[in-house]
Amino acid sequence: MIEVKARGLTFDVHEGGPEDGEPVLLLHGFPQDSREFDLILPRLHEAGLRTYAMDQRGCSPGARPADVSAYTLTAVAADAIAVLDALGVDSAHLVGHDWGAQVGWQLAARHPDRVRTLTAISVPHPRALMLALRVRPSQKARLAYFEVFRRPFAERMLLAQHALALRLMLRPIGMRAEQYVAAMREPGRLTGGLNWYRAYDSSQVASLGVVTVPTTYVWSDKDGVVGLTAALRTRDWVRADYQLVAMRGVSHWVPEQAPRELADAVLARIGV
Repeated sequence: MIEVKARGLTFDVHEGGPEDGEPVLLLHGFPQDSREFDLILPRLHEAGLRTYAMDQRGCSPGARPADVSAYTLTAVAADAIAVLDALGVDSAHLVGHDWGAQVGWQLAARHPDRVRTLTAISVPHPRALMLALRVRPSQKARLAYFEVFRRPFAERMLLAQHALALRLMLRPIGMRAEQYVAAMREPGRLTGGLNWYRAYDSSQVASLGVVTVPTTYVWSDKDGVVGLTAALRTRDWVRADYQLVAMRGVSHWVPEQAPRELADAVLARIGV
């Protein structure tokens, strides 16, 4: 693990693989951290790729600002760009899950010169999701938790009864959930993660345009967050080589529940 100073903050970045390999930036979601990619990293390294798994804002101990306004998508996307700059990486392949996928869509649409390819996991193009929210009541129901996470009591709720709610969320990944539950007891860690939800505003994605870099979207049919409509309509927002990889019997937690299949999708997108 290395510490990367960027934008007045310090980010923990876990690097691995051949030093001369093509760079891959991996962006985690909530309530996880960069360890969610541990099961796919060996395959990427064997393929000759240089990986940088970044603990994002709110997760890295040196990057937990107190103000909710510091956690907008604009801010966290700028973090990723700044970390690439600090690493001396002009452009990278992006792999993002959950909120990390949201950041990936932002970067691919707004900074295509910094993105070689995008593999977005679980979260579709935001405009496709907005469409699904309008036309599918079931999609709105799937995202009901979002408003709960924005409330002041969310920390207490998630940690109550020995973090029962967190454990139930992460039940599909078994004992791997315990490392994230333990981490959420660090000062400011859980609040930092929840502040992504609190800072979210639909205006941040309403103007997001099409993606012009080669893209794979990985969706799983047991995902309780994203339904089929948003998954299928993501194709409308990519003007480049595109593939939808649909996984059967897999939940939202793809990197840890289906690491072999995900690694296959990432390597196919990168082309190694």
